[in-house]
Amino acid sequence: MTEKDAATFSRCISVGGVALFPADTVYGLATEPDSEEGVRRLYALKGRPHDRPAAVMFFDLELALAVLAELGPRTGQAVRRLLPGPFTLLVANPARRYPLACGPEPERLGLRVPELTGDLAPLAATRRPVLQSSANSSGGPDARRLAEVEEDIRRGVDLQLDGGDLPGIASTVVDLTRYEIDAGYRVLREGAVSAAAVEARL
Repeated sequence: MTEKDAATFSRCISVGGVALFPADTVYGLATEPDSEEGVRRLYALKGRPHDRPAAVMFFDLELALAVLAELGPRTGQAVRRLLPGPFTLLVANPARRYPLACGPEPERLGLRVPELTGDLAPLAATRRPVLQSSANSSGGPDARRLAEVEEDIRRGVDLQLDGGDLPGIASTVVDLTRYEIDAGYRVLREGAVSAAAVEARL
């Protein structure tokens, strides 16, 4: 992964293209969060129902917190304890940002900020958020290597970035939508981080 690769990725997203890229967990698909055509293509490649939400990924935590300025202080602290890292956080979205990512629940948003180190570090310079989902058919196995991504998906994207072998374990999903009210949370899916580790951090 090079700085040129990261710049090409950003340009692809900026025009509503669909990119296949490496994250800190598995390979993913990304597009501009507000591009109806880009989101339609991404969902079609996965065979994913359009009423299922996706996540919005930022590549910089401070940028994410600045954009999502309406997150309360308690929630913001929780986000800082977990991100960047292999988590998808469901947070309250009273401003109804990124509606294409939210499915039927516009007041709840999936948030990702990956921890990009080593060979993937150049991607951390990306300054725009992306709507992202794993690079597999809906319900299918996650891809640890670029070669494991189904051929139909690889043919359908505008850009492929090879980040080598990834950990291959999906993100842990944590629901923080009530956290501002009573510090309540739920681990909806144990992935790269265990529920016990989430509890220790929070």
